[in-house]
Amino acid sequence: MDREHACRVYSLLREMYDDPASPGSFLRFENSYQILVLTILSAQTTDRNVNAIRDELFSRYPGPSELASARQVEVEEIIRSLGFFHSKATHIIEAARSLVDNYQGCVPRTMEQLLTLPGVGRKTANIVLNHAYGIDEGIAVDTHVRRLSIRLGFSAQKDPDRIERDLQALFPRRVWGRLNYLLIRHGRAVCTARAPKCSECTLSSYCHYYQRLPDMKKAQ
Repeated sequence: MDREHACRVYSLLREMYDDPASPGSFLRFENSYQILVLTILSAQTTDRNVNAIRDELFSRYPGPSELASARQVEVEEIIRSLGFFHSKATHIIEAARSLVDNYQGCVPRTMEQLLTLPGVGRKTANIVLNHAYGIDEGIAVDTHVRRLSIRLGFSAQKDPDRIERDLQALFPRRVWGRLNYLLIRHGRAVCTARAPKCSECTLSSYCHYYQRLPDMKKAQ
């Protein structure tokens, strides 16, 4: 897909989902510390599940210093419903310790520094930079963004880092952060992993996946 078509897809996605009242984030957070912790916890679970434990977690550990000194077993009990609770508790406690020891208790504002934190990869770092600081350093490629990028023809790659590079080449930097949100919205509402609603999709004329479907399937 060329840049012109890609930007047209982006415009259509904005028409469908870019409600001014929308927070632009699926996680409920109040500051950079909270979005960092919640994003680490969101791996392999739903945003709804993460939001469900946020109040208890942050009432007990309102900042990095409190979480850095937390007993792991107590953190695990709070986040047990999220799955992989042992490793996730380890990551957020160690990340908090790194913030206290290396960054004066502040969440870093650069990709390079964020990647030094336990439990933080490029996807998490991109989300934190965009949501906490409005910095579009890259594009967070989660399971929805990966699936839609391939189906729409934005990328022929399967590796998230390569998909991110392809998306960066197609879209101007100023929309990188919003693109993640819009693709996730569309992936949840229409372009689902199983049984995508192709016949209802506004993007079908641009979609490589839809164009390859047999005519009988397109009519369903």
